[in-house]
Amino acid sequence: MSRITDAFKNHKAFIPFITCGDPDLETTRRCVLEMVKNGADIIELGIPFSDPTAEGPVIMEADNRALSGGATTDKIFEFTKELRKETEVPFIYMTYANVVFSYGIEKFIKKASDSGVSGIILPDVPYEERGEFEEVCDKYEVEFISMIAPTSQDRIKMIAKDAKGYIYVVSSLGVTGSRSSITTDIGSMVKLVKECTDIPCAVGFGISNADQAEAMAKVSDGAIVGSAIVKIIAEHGKEAPEKVGAFVKELAQAVHEV
Repeated sequence: MSRITDAFKNHKAFIPFITCGDPDLETTRRCVLEMVKNGADIIELGIPFSDPTAEGPVIMEADNRALSGGATTDKIFEFTKELRKETEVPFIYMTYANVVFSYGIEKFIKKASDSGVSGIILPDVPYEERGEFEEVCDKYEVEFISMIAPTSQDRIKMIAKDAKGYIYVVSSLGVTGSRSSITTDIGSMVKLVKECTDIPCAVGFGISNADQAEAMAKVSDGAIVGSAIVKIIAEHGKEAPEKVGAFVKELAQAVHEV
């Protein structure tokens, strides 16, 4: 069983996201350790990119702050390697195809693997184009995480058949960001996945409080929260880690109790 699948074994999984280097890597480190202490089962580490097409303003601004502060892909690899010594919680890199391409696919995935990363998400790589990335991921035992969106209805089974790690179920059309309500029929999307694989499904995009996290965990295997956490960091900067920890605790408890 992979480290990722293992995270879903005993209860529904809570998966927070953080932009590496916002406002600096030391603050990211402290936030991650607070997340771990407060119940995070898997952590998505965002590698900042200058043109993150799937992101709303909150994460876009975080990317800009991180890049302005000097965060680079190489620094994030080193940072992850050091962080790996402090926790066993699985890490997933979330970034864009361009970041991986410009670095060199094989070089990037090998470094990710050497840094102790369990998986990677590239939101701008469609199912049909994942091959060249997935092949290298398989070679270095980094799981290429697939995403399914509300528009993927007829494609869901096709994507699920080849999925690894967990499936990232996109709750809403559009970009990332908190939403007051999630109206997509997540249950029917998850049902289509489960008809062809027993891979876990975690729901992300728009979850901003414990009630929403609990509601999504009831119809899937876990909840992913990004923008709401990044907002706390934007507001509190270097003072954010404890506040992030308290927020994660509340959401993780809601998900674990489902």
